[in-house]
Amino acid sequence: MTDALTAPGLLPDALARACADAMWANDHASKALGMEIVEIGAGHATLAMTVTTEMVNGHGIAHGGFIFTLADSAFAYACNSRNDNTVAAQGQITFIRPSKLGARLVATAREINRAGRSGIYDVSVTSAGTVIAEFRGHSRSIGGTLVPPTEPR
Repeated sequence: MTDALTAPGLLPDALARACADAMWANDHASKALGMEIVEIGAGHATLAMTVTTEMVNGHGIAHGGFIFTLADSAFAYACNSRNDNTVAAQGQITFIRPSKLGARLVATAREINRAGRSGIYDVSVTSAGTVIAEFRGHSRSIGGTLVPPTEPR
């Protein structure tokens, strides 16, 4: 069955924006950390967050858990951009450089492969244009949609 949002006439990026808006409405974790959606499109998403005092560890640098959370949120928006309810099956991160208090972190997620119910996504996290972490996430579609099929264009 073809619905209005997956009809050939609807642009994939418009669908991605509708999915992001639906997710954002209930994404209390990302909102509480001060994240913002910078860009969204079919198979990709960019989110940003500023490192606050509460995010700095005992070494005076951004705690890795917060960097992971930003990357994971960008991953979530990218893998849900096609209106298939999708969750993380696995995620791993490599920390490359530290980030400091007040730094604006930008996580850019892109779809590497999507087949059947599974997907692979890479996320680069940068600070002032320098890569500080690389994340790879594996997704699994769980059925259902974010945006109801009857939603008008």
